[in-house]
Amino acid sequence: MAERLRRLRSSSWVWLLVLFTVAGFVEAAFWSQMVAFTPLFLRELGVETADEIESLTGLIAAVSTLIGLPLLPFWGALADRYSRQPVIVRSFVAHALAGSVAMLAGNVWVFVLGRSISSFSLGNSGLMMTTLQERAPARRIGFAFAVMAGASPLGAVLGPLGGGPIVDAWGFRALMGIDVAVMLLVIGAVTFGYVDHYRPQQRAPLLGMAVEGVRIILRSPRLRLLFPALLLLFAGWMLAYTYAPLVIERAYTGPRDELGTTIGLVFGVSGIATLLLGPLVGAIGDRYGHWRTLFIAAGAAVIIWPLPALATDLVTFTLPWALVNGISSSVFSLSFNVMSSSATDATRGRVMTFAYLPVNVGFALGPTLGAIVARTSGLPAIFPLAAVVTLMGIGALVVARRQPLARSASESSP
Repeated sequence: MAERLRRLRSSSWVWLLVLFTVAGFVEAAFWSQMVAFTPLFLRELGVETADEIESLTGLIAAVSTLIGLPLLPFWGALADRYSRQPVIVRSFVAHALAGSVAMLAGNVWVFVLGRSISSFSLGNSGLMMTTLQERAPARRIGFAFAVMAGASPLGAVLGPLGGGPIVDAWGFRALMGIDVAVMLLVIGAVTFGYVDHYRPQQRAPLLGMAVEGVRIILRSPRLRLLFPALLLLFAGWMLAYTYAPLVIERAYTGPRDELGTTIGLVFGVSGIATLLLGPLVGAIGDRYGHWRTLFIAAGAAVIIWPLPALATDLVTFTLPWALVNGISSSVFSLSFNVMSSSATDATRGRVMTFAYLPVNVGFALGPTLGAIVARTSGLPAIFPLAAVVTLMGIGALVVARRQPLARSASESSP
C-alpha cells in the first residue's frame, strides 16, 4: 500500500488534478465567504450607515488585493530558482493567517489587515497549472485546465452557500475559525500529497529572474494586450460579484437572522451553472479552439449582464445572475488556455505565475468602479457597467489574438 501511494504521488496526473482542484476550491470558498459576508460583519464592527457599508465594501476589496500584487514576480522567480512546492504551500499559509486575523478583529482596520494578508497568496494557481501541464497528456490539457480552473468559481459560489447558515447561527467569526481549520488540512495535503519533480533550470540572481519575468510579458506584443484584455473581462465580473450581496440584501424581505443563508443560496444556485458549464465549455474549447470559444462565451456574458438590473425580486435576480456567473467562470478557465498558448515552453512557467493577475487586478479595479457607480447611479447600475467593461475586454482580445508569442531574452537573441 505504501508503495502504491508513493507511485501515485510521483506520477499520476489525475491525482495531481484532484489535489490541486480541491485546494483551489477551498481557497476560492474562503475568499468568497470573506467577500459575501463582509457587509454583514462591517455592521458587527460598528459601521452603521448604508453609504458607509457600500463604500467600504468596495474599498476593502480593492486595497486588500492591491497590496500583494508587487510581489507576484518574486513568487515566480522563487519557484523557478528553487522549487515550486514551497511557493504553492506558502499561499495557503497566507490564507490561514488571514482568516485568523479576521476572526480576532475588533475593528474595521484589523479586519482590513486580515483581508490584506490573504493577498500574499497570489501566484499559486499559475504554478499549479504549470505543474499539471507538464504531467497531463497534451490531448487532455484543455479538460484538465477547465476542471482545475472551474474549482475557483465553483468554490466562489458554494462557499457562501455553506457559510450562510453558519454566519446566521454562530456569526462570521465562527465561520473564519472553521475556514482556518480546513486551510490547515489543505496545507498538509499540498505539502505531503505529491512529489515535486521540478528541478530548477535557472541559476541567475533572484531579483534578476523576477525582473526578467516582468520583461517577458512587456516584450511580448500579445501578452502586453492579453493581460489588460483579461483584466477588463474580469473587472466586470468582480464588480458585480462584490456588490451582489448588497443587491440581495435589498431584495430580501424575510427574517433578518436568515439573510446570510439567503445570500449563500443565491450564490449557491450559481454553482450549478458553474458546475455544468465549466467542463463543458472547456471540452468545446479543446475541439473547436480555445480562442474562438472564449470570444463566444464572453459575448454571451455581455448580453446577459444587464438583466439582473431589471430584477424585481430574488427569483428574477437569481436566474440571470446564476447564468452569467456560469458563463463568466467558463471565460475564466479559457483564459488560462489562451495565456498558456501565448508563451513558449521556455517562458511558460514565469508567464503562468501571473495567470491570476488579471482577475486579481480586476478584483481591485471592479469594486473601485462599483464604489463610484453605486453612489452616483445606484446599485442596479453596476450590472450594465459590467457589460460595458466586458465588451471593452473583448475588443482588446481581438487585437491581442493577432500578436506574436512571448519569448525570453535568450530565445529572442540571434
